[in-house]
Amino acid sequence: MQHKQLQPKPLALALLAAMISMAAMPTLAQDSATQDAKQEAKTLDTIVVTAQKREEALQDVPITINVLSQEALQDAGVHDIKDLQVLVPGLTVTSTQSEAITTARIRGIGTVGDNVGLESSVGVVIDGVYRPRNSVGFGDLGELQRIEVLKGPQGTVFGKNTSAGVINIVTKRPSFVRGGDAEFTLGTPGAIGFSGSFNTPVGENNAFRIYAAKRSRDGFMNVRTGAGPRLNRADADQDYHTVRAQWLFTNNDNFDINFAADYTKRDENCCAAVTLVRGAPSPLIDALAGGAGLAPVADPFARVAYSNRDTTQKIEEKGVSAEANWTTPWLGGATLTSITAARDWNVVNGLDFDYSAADILYRQGTKDESFAGFKQFSQELRLTGATENLDWMVGMFYADEDLDRNESYRFGSAYEPYLSTLVGQKVLAGVQAKLPPGWVNQANPATFLSQVSGKPYGTNYTGLGALDNYKQNAKSLALFTNNTWHATEALDLTLGLRYTQENKTLDSRYRNPNGSIGCGNTLANPGGRVGAALAARIPNFGLLPPATQAALIGAVAPDIVGFMCLPWANALHNGRSTHQERDESEWTGTLKAAYRWNPQVMTYASAARGYKAGGFNLDRVQSSNGLSSGGAGIAPVNDTSFPGEFVDSYELGAKTTWAGGNLLLNATLFHQTFSDFQLNSFLGTSFVVRSIPEVTSRGVDTEIQWKLAAIEGLMLQGGLTYAKTENGNSIPGCDFVGPGQTTAACPSIGALYKLPGSQVSFAPEVSASAAVTYEWALDEGVLARFNIGAKYMSEFNTGSDLDVEKQQSAYTVVNARIGVGPSDRSWSVELWALNIFDTEYVQVGFDGPLQAVGTPLPNAQHTAADPLNTYNGFLGAPATYGVTFRKRF
Repeated sequence: MQHKQLQPKPLALALLAAMISMAAMPTLAQDSATQDAKQEAKTLDTIVVTAQKREEALQDVPITINVLSQEALQDAGVHDIKDLQVLVPGLTVTSTQSEAITTARIRGIGTVGDNVGLESSVGVVIDGVYRPRNSVGFGDLGELQRIEVLKGPQGTVFGKNTSAGVINIVTKRPSFVRGGDAEFTLGTPGAIGFSGSFNTPVGENNAFRIYAAKRSRDGFMNVRTGAGPRLNRADADQDYHTVRAQWLFTNNDNFDINFAADYTKRDENCCAAVTLVRGAPSPLIDALAGGAGLAPVADPFARVAYSNRDTTQKIEEKGVSAEANWTTPWLGGATLTSITAARDWNVVNGLDFDYSAADILYRQGTKDESFAGFKQFSQELRLTGATENLDWMVGMFYADEDLDRNESYRFGSAYEPYLSTLVGQKVLAGVQAKLPPGWVNQANPATFLSQVSGKPYGTNYTGLGALDNYKQNAKSLALFTNNTWHATEALDLTLGLRYTQENKTLDSRYRNPNGSIGCGNTLANPGGRVGAALAARIPNFGLLPPATQAALIGAVAPDIVGFMCLPWANALHNGRSTHQERDESEWTGTLKAAYRWNPQVMTYASAARGYKAGGFNLDRVQSSNGLSSGGAGIAPVNDTSFPGEFVDSYELGAKTTWAGGNLLLNATLFHQTFSDFQLNSFLGTSFVVRSIPEVTSRGVDTEIQWKLAAIEGLMLQGGLTYAKTENGNSIPGCDFVGPGQTTAACPSIGALYKLPGSQVSFAPEVSASAAVTYEWALDEGVLARFNIGAKYMSEFNTGSDLDVEKQQSAYTVVNARIGVGPSDRSWSVELWALNIFDTEYVQVGFDGPLQAVGTPLPNAQHTAADPLNTYNGFLGAPATYGVTFRKRF
């Protein structure tokens, strides 16, 4: 589906024009008082990063890094990792059925799917503490010092689950200067936010810092609730508060320890979906909803969703950490660093599974029925030192992580008539095609499944159908070293190695509290029950030869039983308990050579091997043969494990410095080959995990930072990523069998047949970002600052199965901000706009649950005017505008 790109709107144009007109008013002459009030200028080549867990100049580190300063993050209005993507080419961050399911991708590579059993491909590290999933790192990031986005595998020093890269977030620490900040924001739609911080020394050896924020916003989506019981008619709102306190102790220049504690709570509604394509089941959904159950005409950017059940989202996070640094008397003053952390994160999320106003299938937003929680303890020790020719580091990392998940499905009153009508229409029409005209009674198909089960209509699917619990423990121990040998004054050689041992255990318990009457009764005698239903619909059924009767029953029984025993209704799951274990021991590492040709130019070559842990599919899994690799069926799968994912990466790069250190031009060629790439795909009824034998990502990353000497106060920053990220041409399994490739073993077209040889989902070939910042004196003692930034994405597919209906056309998002205040920066007032042109785009497209009744073939191969399948989508944020007041003291 093609979606609109830039379409300037009057309000956006007026606001942007006002900002630009203000930016055009600087005086060329600035008096000495204004000059004295300015902060001391720094050249760009002094930017310091900790990408190798030691402080180094950005231009000396042989890694592709986008580093974002506090000022750049503030100009872009960055509060969380999703806000960050506008500043970084090659980075995308999306959310789906809850913002607790947030995924970051770099160069087109990231975890695909909504299953917490899959670990992250892009690691999120906040103040040295690793977050177990991207969603656990999604929240207000607090007072930011800088953010470093490291591209390519970073497993040597950052560990497993960084096979695509790392988002390294550094916040402000306590200092020995008393001061504070306050910020107040008003914006659209109904946005209000407040944050404040205070820092103070406590005696000579201690310092204390505290930060707190409260932000709320009305929903971006209007919701049609039908007959309810949902009352809230808005979705995608925001309402959270957060607090973070730190205590720094240092007794001399050789030792310091920083204690930190934080707490965040969110109470929101997210995420309803919109209709991208209205399929054949839509009129039935409308009828069951007693009106419009879905959008009468697919118009996603009207931002009207249909949902009769709540999408309550409650997220709570808390944690404590201690980072100690001791300059030891050993090995020439080596530094011993210890980072100890304990964190607790959980989410409760309601879900309207059918994304319609009909009461079909849903999940209540209560802890007993919809919960995911992580409890994590981690400990890192590093010893870092240097000699004249060698910078060295050795370390150890340990993590103990508990994952607890409750998942449930409740049947609404419309489930049985909806499913029975779809199945009955298909089956009865197919049987009629094999018999004389008029033999089959096709009236009232809503009662067909009750005829199959032999139970009264309306009693087959009621109440709580599935209630499952998963308890997973993961213990990880790693030893690592990263060393740089200064072979000559110009040549540096770096060798890094990491050995990781991981043990995972999973205990799963499956229950069907309602007894699965419809499925269970049918499974007791499938042929007999289907035969009885056909006999009730075909008055002359008994006159048919026994062989014909058997053939008719055999032709339709598997489909009927399959639909009656979908995962949440399958009686074969009831009472099951399984125990699974995985042990992995893996080596990863890196080898780099960097050559500094002169003070302005450094080139490097690197090779790295990265690793992402294997795991378990935390979902009800069933197949034709009880194996994860099997085709569609109802046999429960006990072994839901999948293997680890590996990447071999090669880079050639150059980092150059010009204009007296005020112009940085960097570029990197990269080639990455992933093996056993973990793909979690939603196929309309459940999530399946498949290992793709090979995925390659190759291309170029470029970056520019330029502080123009000719125009004081003008800064340009930008970059471009070209990434050709593709699946291998050959992927085994029936899911990947395309038209003309069916066999006796794989008799039908696979749901994922479009993947072999295709561009990976969420992987635009071209991604570019650019920002311009200009700061100038409006008058004596008055300073103005203007920033405009943009992110461009070429077309890409937003669905893991690459259906053409989920294709997103190229688009650009533009943000702008202008502020004014005294030259001592004690306060400022800023006007801002995010997505100023209200660019419309889809974050994620997916099959309408229980509404993809056709084949995986594109709808155009059925009929464009009457598509069989319904497709839904989660939208990107619309334009928002506001004003922010800041005060420093």
